[in-house]
Amino acid sequence: MNHPAPASQPIFLDCTFRDGGYYNSWDFSPQTVLDYLEAMPATGVDVLEMGFRSLKTKGFAGAAAYTTDEWLRTLPLPGNKTIAVMVNGAELVGETPQLEVLERLFPNTADSSPVDLVRVACHVHEFERALPAVNWLKERGYQVGYNLMQVSDRTEEEVKALARAAAQYPLDVLYFADSFGSMDPDQAAQIIQWMRTKWSGPMGIHTHDNKGLALSNSMRAIKEGVTWVDSTVTGMGRGPGNARTEELAIEMASHRGQDINYVPLMGLLRKHFKPMQEHYGWGTNPYYYMAAEYSIHPTYIQTMLGDARYDEEDILAVIDHLRIEGGAKYDMHTMDAAREFYGADPTGEWAPNQLMKGRDVLLLGTGPGVATYREPLEQFIRTTKPLVIALNTQTGISSELIDIRAASHPIRLLADSEIHAELPQPLLTPFSMLPEDAKASLGSKKVLDFGLQVQADTFAFDEKHCVAPTSLVMAYVFAAVASGEANSLYLAGFDGFPAGDMRNNQSQKILNQYTDHPQSVPVTAITPTTYDVVQTSVYGML
Repeated sequence: MNHPAPASQPIFLDCTFRDGGYYNSWDFSPQTVLDYLEAMPATGVDVLEMGFRSLKTKGFAGAAAYTTDEWLRTLPLPGNKTIAVMVNGAELVGETPQLEVLERLFPNTADSSPVDLVRVACHVHEFERALPAVNWLKERGYQVGYNLMQVSDRTEEEVKALARAAAQYPLDVLYFADSFGSMDPDQAAQIIQWMRTKWSGPMGIHTHDNKGLALSNSMRAIKEGVTWVDSTVTGMGRGPGNARTEELAIEMASHRGQDINYVPLMGLLRKHFKPMQEHYGWGTNPYYYMAAEYSIHPTYIQTMLGDARYDEEDILAVIDHLRIEGGAKYDMHTMDAAREFYGADPTGEWAPNQLMKGRDVLLLGTGPGVATYREPLEQFIRTTKPLVIALNTQTGISSELIDIRAASHPIRLLADSEIHAELPQPLLTPFSMLPEDAKASLGSKKVLDFGLQVQADTFAFDEKHCVAPTSLVMAYVFAAVASGEANSLYLAGFDGFPAGDMRNNQSQKILNQYTDHPQSVPVTAITPTTYDVVQTSVYGML
């Protein structure tokens, strides 16, 4: 099939309202849209991708999630620019017949629609099944581009096979996306060369900035013959974001030998996009860099960074787990993996009452209060001889004074397995219920196998297992202490999180549910805490 020759100058596409919408549910203010439409023509952009076009209606999303002809007609669209929308390939290959989906998405022909170009974003497994839509869209008068996602980890033969399939259809441009942000310029060039052996038409690249290479990869792609490049204002986009329009505009102007007016664009940044960036926090950081290195979908990082319940250790633990288990496809259930691991009936081999019955238990949390009050805590332990349990790998006091360590979240266990192997204390954990990789990671470590089942808003205590409302180790140990029929439970290092942190609410809810249970053990904090719990001073107990 013949294809048009590559354009003499690269085509510059901005997809801010489409890709940026992952942060604000595609709900851009009317003034932002108006100022954007004024700035883009002055910036040298050729194509404005105004958003997605979708049939999905679950949850609220703004106008740019649907980008209907009706909405577009209310806007002062520049008459000399190409207007584009993007469709997710998944909608074209789902249960609803493809023709029906297309007819609902594009009820008008191109000559009666504000839309000129339709881009279809496809994962590799969707690509060939989605391609027949090209013919229907072309017959309706639209320009058509397809974006191949997640090709960076595909073999040469796989990439060539995809390009060969595309060559059977009258596509106007075949794009590939650096979905994980893992490419460097040489890798981008390699994929272009592979695709070129089977595809002779226009090519495009969509780059992500996990490693800070989005702009470099785009410019190298142009040198390699790519004729379409895209970007977003301030790089606004899922995860670490994309090549930045304000930077690509400078490079494109230089490449084209043009002078452009940057004033409207800089005003757009100042008035709208910089404040949004400060609020939502897109842009690359070390977590996104690691995600790119291990081919982990950036939405995992974005989700955790936007959830105050995840601290630095949690994020690193999840990355380490996904590095081993694979995280190329985002699955929201993976973020709460422990709920799946501990959904079955609980089993265990060890009874806590062997060590705890009638004894005082001191639980060392992960807050700075353990290290801050190390001296009186150590004196308290030596004097009163409670059973000392440390959460995870807490090292705020002398190791010889810690009797047991506790860990329950499989991802945290995987991340800390090497440390646990070196620590001398036995590990209280729901061992028989752990996934095999977590079991194997502990090697010959002595474990106290106390079972756990997670049920929302529930505590229940049995001889060798428990039910807790969450897999958090704090709740797990609370339940073990009650099952063990301890005399009392003292808390140290449960300082609380900064004001406004969602983890405060979660921890307080666990405390309330536990202390309200008729079989719970009395709880007293002996170092400073912001939680609503009985408090006393470790100094007064010496």
